[in-house]
Amino acid sequence: MNTNFFIPELNNYDVQEQWFQQDGATCHTARATIYLLKDTFGGRLISRFGPVNWPPRSCDLTPLDYFLWGYVKSLVYADKPQTLDHLEDSIRRVIADIQPQML
Repeated sequence: MNTNFFIPELNNYDVQEQWFQQDGATCHTARATIYLLKDTFGGRLISRFGPVNWPPRSCDLTPLDYFLWGYVKSLVYADKPQTLDHLEDSIRRVIADIQPQML
């Protein structure tokens, strides 16, 4: 997913100033994944084994867990997607509609 979707999608945006935040789950921190993210974000990677280590249970770094994903999920599943394509379209639509002021 990172190689085939995420990184190519980033090419549509200016990410030179963007940070990537990843939780400390071991399944998300395989060496290949960390190397790919370091190559893409350099020192702007917050992750276990990344340049900026993930501080466990930090209230400053968990708003995605406690707000954004729940918000996105509630809107995506309000449409009751019946196919994978419909689910993907709903996710893209909801994410695209998020205003910078919300973040």
